[in-house]
Amino acid sequence: MDPVRLAELLPVLRADLVGCAGTELVRRVTIDSREIRPGDLFWSLRGERHDGHTFAPQAIASGAIAAVVDRQHANQIAGPRLVVENTQTALAHLAGWYRKQSEALVIGVTGSVGKTTTRELIYSVLSVRHPGLRSRKNYNNEIGLPLSLLDLASEHEFAALELGAGKIGDIRSLCEIALPEAGVITRIGPAHLQSFGSLDAIYQAKGELLEALPCHGFAIVAGDDPRMRDMAGRAGCSTTFIGEGSENQLRAVDIDFQPGRLKFTVDLQRYELAAPARHYLTSALAALAVAREIGMEQADIVEGFQSFVGAPSRCQVESLGSWTLIDDSYNASPLAMEAACDCLRTWPTSGQRVLVCGDMLELGAESPHWHSELGARVARSGIDRLLTYGEHAHHTARGARSAGLPIHQIAAFREFEPLLAILDCWLADGDVVLVKGSRGMRMERVVEWMRSHADQKSGPQAPIRNAA
Repeated sequence: MDPVRLAELLPVLRADLVGCAGTELVRRVTIDSREIRPGDLFWSLRGERHDGHTFAPQAIASGAIAAVVDRQHANQIAGPRLVVENTQTALAHLAGWYRKQSEALVIGVTGSVGKTTTRELIYSVLSVRHPGLRSRKNYNNEIGLPLSLLDLASEHEFAALELGAGKIGDIRSLCEIALPEAGVITRIGPAHLQSFGSLDAIYQAKGELLEALPCHGFAIVAGDDPRMRDMAGRAGCSTTFIGEGSENQLRAVDIDFQPGRLKFTVDLQRYELAAPARHYLTSALAALAVAREIGMEQADIVEGFQSFVGAPSRCQVESLGSWTLIDDSYNASPLAMEAACDCLRTWPTSGQRVLVCGDMLELGAESPHWHSELGARVARSGIDRLLTYGEHAHHTARGARSAGLPIHQIAAFREFEPLLAILDCWLADGDVVLVKGSRGMRMERVVEWMRSHADQKSGPQAPIRNAA
């Protein structure tokens, strides 16, 4: 963030200043009192479990120049403070105002799957020649997006920002703050159905990004989906379709995927990047399309792909003794699970292919259907072992059994600890294990267990393979 005098923020936030002169320079906005640095402005936000106002005194004591608080708490907090009606609304106002001060190209990225990978690839490619930034961590909502925008500085020429949504109108609201000039829509599928209500509503919501783009901007849309091609008409700017089909303007051919490496050709130019799964192709094409739109040289694009490093817990491959772990534990949806099954199906191994999956959350009344479909896909993919955990584990197991996976190769659990016990029995030298589930299932616990047990399990004594 470029330094801004505290007093300059008063009209933007419609705030009252208490306890300081306002001449202090704000150099960063933070919502975590444990990370306070000199020049920080602490923002008190109310969450589901914690109220940031509780930590405002600690933030001020740690060196924050002031705390932003709402009027309800203003008299309960001593020290310099900006008093506003609602701290979350004020954060959006600040981010929107600050965005307008920047000439950076803001690239909004949305979709049901692949947002983070696409964001990271765009950043990797563009930053070869242009200083820029991407969203902090998984910051893609009404709090995370403003915080990411406030990371912009005068030297930045672009920002690749994720836009998440749980209902119609969410992306429109985020776009009103971020004012994106470029938009990328990855794949669309059933995710957050509990809040959206239907797949039609998801398409409607994701298309709000297209409607928000200015006429001088551009859109990149995954064109292998006919419905996405149809909704591209909602954009008032130029649109490029990407994919493998002949109807796409930017089309990948001669695709070669070997675990850990993806190669493809576009317009006779060969590209290559480190990728643990073939489905990274869509994200790579999106990054390529953005780079071409801003006029980057081919050599720079190639370099950007070569320097790409994926985000943690998103198809990250790790050797653990004699095992191969594919940590895809960050989140899950039907489309993402489909991609995970394809990844595991093609992974070369001398041992078993084992899928450990937690529930896909927020699918509402359609949860039983999509978990049963997941089980059937596991069986069709030739995966050797399925361990499934959660409220809908029995639906996943039933789908797998109905599609032909033998019952002794399936284990379903409502509790977490028994899953680890059976995994301990099943794992053998040479096995490849893919771990995936929705964020709320905390499947990273399986990853941590495997790391801690890798040394113990590797060795000449083979573990039991046929425990059920």
